[in-house]
Amino acid sequence: MKVIIGLGNIGEKYDKTRHNVGFMTVDYLADKMGINFKKSPKLFSEVAKNLDFILVKPQTFMNESGRAVRAICDYFQVNIEEDLIVVHDDLDIEVGSFKKQQGTGPKVHNGLDSIYQYLGEKNFFHWRIGVDGRNGDRKIPGSNYVLSPFTQEEEETIKTVIEQVTR
Repeated sequence: MKVIIGLGNIGEKYDKTRHNVGFMTVDYLADKMGINFKKSPKLFSEVAKNLDFILVKPQTFMNESGRAVRAICDYFQVNIEEDLIVVHDDLDIEVGSFKKQQGTGPKVHNGLDSIYQYLGEKNFFHWRIGVDGRNGDRKIPGSNYVLSPFTQEEEETIKTVIEQVTR
């Protein structure tokens, strides 16, 4: 069984921000599979599942994602190297692009750092979805930029990328 964990921040004010592209992806998958998320306080997450997949939205805020990921992996006895997929935003990649890699994430990502710390390893699958639309203009610090919403044009692009990533 594959476990797909979408990273994001909880709360309405973060719903359409770049940092929540992981949540957007697992929401898309849940809709496509016809399954619903249910709160699981003991797993610090919202979880949706069927016979083949467990979809997860940690409810710990981004920088504490590792606590939820560890709880999920322990509870479902996940083979981290084979069955864990973490979907996350990536400021090293432009909007409209993505990478699927094992053991490789962006240079800086606090949510992933938390997961690495709690799991004690990095060798899981990363679905890295590009969120950088700054066109080389780095006046806005990355930590602020990822909390900004997508433009309307970028939203359409992200929807297309999510469809491609989840094929």
